[in-house]
Amino acid sequence: EVQLVESGGELVQPGGRLRLSCKASGFAFNSYTMNWVRQAPGKGLEWLACIGGGSVWKYYADSVNGRFTISRNNGLNTLYLQMDSLKTEDTAVYYCATVQGHLGGCSSNFITRKWGSLTSDFLWWGQGTQVTVSS
Repeated sequence: EVQLVESGGELVQPGGRLRLSCKASGFAFNSYTMNWVRQAPGKGLEWLACIGGGSVWKYYADSVNGRFTISRNNGLNTLYLQMDSLKTEDTAVYYCATVQGHLGGCSSNFITRKWGSLTSDFLWWGQGTQVTVSS
């Protein structure tokens, strides 16, 4: 059974830092491109970042580029998102996810793609972790 379990979300002040984790099981983690996406209240899904299986390829949405860093530890089957310089607009539920197979691996195409929903574009995803940025 595939499982993705996110953790690390909490209330943080603007300008603060958080590191999210995603523990994966039930599939060959090191063979899959992994992604972080988020959904803010009343808004659509926003793709944030991807990382290839070997951590060579990484791409970021413009909204988080330079502030967020995606990484992975294949030995621990864990994906990370280091979030720095947090803003109130970063408030959302954050998910780790794998994309549907036809979308291919982590590439710059992900930055400009018009993403749909978790169910339309993603194969597996976790339950999400809430990040709230507020003073």
